[in-house]
Amino acid sequence: MDLSAPKTVTFVIAVIIAVLAVLAALNALTFIPIASVWLMTIAFIVLAAGCLLKGV
Repeated sequence: MDLSAPKTVTFVIAVIIAVLAVLAALNALTFIPIASVWLMTIAFIVLAAGCLLKGV
């Protein structure tokens, strides 16, 4: 399996989701109905998909 660097857009999306997760964990964003652990998991999956799939 060959790994490749994710595109910039994919990386930025993953970072934005991760920042939202951190803010949700600190109770700064109370309007997000999903737990911060799941948001961070989603951010990691987006970043992993960007590394594993070619062209993402």
